[in-house]
Amino acid sequence: MSRYIIAIIGRPNVGKSTLFNRIVGGREAIVHDLPGATRDRNYAESEWAGKSFTVIDTGGYLPKSTDILERAIREQASAAIEEADAIIFLVDASEGLTPLDEEIASVLRKSNKKLYLVVNKIDTEKHEVHKAQFFRLGLGEPIPLSAIHGRKVGDFLDLITRDISVDSRRKIDPRFKLAIIGKPNVGKSSLANALAGEERSIVAEMPGTTRDAIDTVMRYHGEEILLVDTAGLRRRSRIKESVEFFSTIRAIKSIERCDVAVILVDAAQGLDKQDLRIVESVAERKRPMLIAVNKWDSVEKDEKTARQFDRSMKSMLRIYDYVPIVFISARTKQRIVKVIGVAKNVFTEYQKRIPTNRLNNILLNEIKRKPPSSSSGKEIKIKYITQVRSRPPAISFFASEPKLVKDTYKRFLEGKIREHFGFTGVPLTLYFRRKSR
Repeated sequence: MSRYIIAIIGRPNVGKSTLFNRIVGGREAIVHDLPGATRDRNYAESEWAGKSFTVIDTGGYLPKSTDILERAIREQASAAIEEADAIIFLVDASEGLTPLDEEIASVLRKSNKKLYLVVNKIDTEKHEVHKAQFFRLGLGEPIPLSAIHGRKVGDFLDLITRDISVDSRRKIDPRFKLAIIGKPNVGKSSLANALAGEERSIVAEMPGTTRDAIDTVMRYHGEEILLVDTAGLRRRSRIKESVEFFSTIRAIKSIERCDVAVILVDAAQGLDKQDLRIVESVAERKRPMLIAVNKWDSVEKDEKTARQFDRSMKSMLRIYDYVPIVFISARTKQRIVKVIGVAKNVFTEYQKRIPTNRLNNILLNEIKRKPPSSSSGKEIKIKYITQVRSRPPAISFFASEPKLVKDTYKRFLEGKIREHFGFTGVPLTLYFRRKSR
C-alpha cells in the first residue's frame, strides 16, 4: 500500500521549510531568510497519531517567472502537485495576500487535489485577524498557525491525518508484485520487457529514460505477476532535474507497495556504494529482496567467476549478506525466469512463522553456549523468545536487562536465527523486552 503524500506549496520565504521541519520533527530542510534557499524538493516520512505519511517540501513557487532557477522551482512544485494526495498551500500573514499568492491559488484550484490553505506566522491569538484577507483566494477556511513556534500545528496535523485511512489509499492488488529497482541505466526496463515478453517500456542508452513507475503484467505458471519497472534511484546530490526527484519518490513508493524488490546491479560495475544505499532503503522499509546481477553475458568468466563474484558481493553487503544473488542477462534472457523463482521463495520466507517452542529450544541453547555480556556488571538473562509478527517478521527476546544487550550480540542472535530458520532475503526486526518476574 502506497504512503499518503502531502506536498507543501507556496511562494518563496513563507516558511515552507520551517513547517516541513516542524511536521517531520527534525531539521531536514535548509531554512534561510533568502528567497529560493530550497531549490530542490525535500521529503521525509512522518507519523502523527499512528498514521504514517510522506511530506514534501518544495522550492518557492513562481508561476510566470522566466528566470532559470525560478522556472526550475516552478517545475518542481508542479511535479509535487501532480504526485501528492493532498497539498498544503502556505501563505504569510505578516506580508498579507499578494498577487503571487493569487496566481498560485489559480493553479491549485485546477489540480483537483485535497487543499489546505494555511496562514503561517500567526504567532498569537491577536494575529488571528490577519487570516481573514485570505478568504479572497476562494480555497475555503484559512487555517492559522505558527510553524516556527509550533502554535496550532498539532491541531493542523489532526486535521490533515483525518483523511489518511485504508480507504483513502490505493487499493491493495492481490497479485504478486515485483519492484525492479536500481541505479539508472542498469537495465531495469530491459528486464521488465524480457520477463513480460513485450516492449512495454521504452529502452534507451540514456540514463533516466524511465520517469514513472510502470506496471506490467506477466504470467508465470498460470499466475499473473505485476512487474513494477521503476525510475533509477540516484544519490540526492545528483538529482538535478525536477522530474528526477519525483522519479525517486515513485521508486520508493514502488518499494513500499511491492511484495519483493529485485535490485538490479550492473555486472561490469559491480556492487558500489549507491547499490548498497538502495539495499539499505529496501531493508529500512522491511521489504524482502534479491539482487540480480545484469549484463552477465558481457563478463569474461570461467567456472569460478560467479562464485568469486558472489563471495565479493557478500563481503560488501556485510549485514545484508542474507540477500540472495542471481546472475542474469536481460538482453539474452539468460536465467531471467530464475529471478521470479527466487523472488517467490523469498516471499515465502517473508511470510514464515516459527513455532515458539522451536525458537526457544534452539536459540536458548545457542544463548547458553554464548551468553550476552554486560559492561555494567549486571547479568543479562534471556528467558523467552517468540515471533510476534510475520510480513515483515519480528522476534521478541524477553530478558532481565533488555537495554544492556549490545548491538554486536543482537547481530549474533540474528545470525543464529538465519542459520537455523532461514529468512533468506528478508529483513528481520528483533525486539528486546523486560521479562516480568
